[in-house]
Amino acid sequence: MSYTITILPNDTTFEVEEKQTILEAALNANINLPNRCQVGACAMCMCKKITGEVSYHLEPMLTENEQHQGWIFPCQAFAESNLVLTYSE
Repeated sequence: MSYTITILPNDTTFEVEEKQTILEAALNANINLPNRCQVGACAMCMCKKITGEVSYHLEPMLTENEQHQGWIFPCQAFAESNLVLTYSE
């Protein structure tokens, strides 16, 4: 199963497969999302989830408040639905 990821504000879209992280799928689609370490330590890829659901194999290093506000680490997140994300906040 695959899901569609939309990145705002420029409406860039790409598909992510079930066992791919969001960052991995973006890079495979030649979409350059901010990233450095690709393991959730540097926080460079952190973005805000506007709609949709994600899961993690290991819980990310985000505070409860950040998670409640919708912040995610695409390098560690797996899509569980279609997603709309933004880096503009």
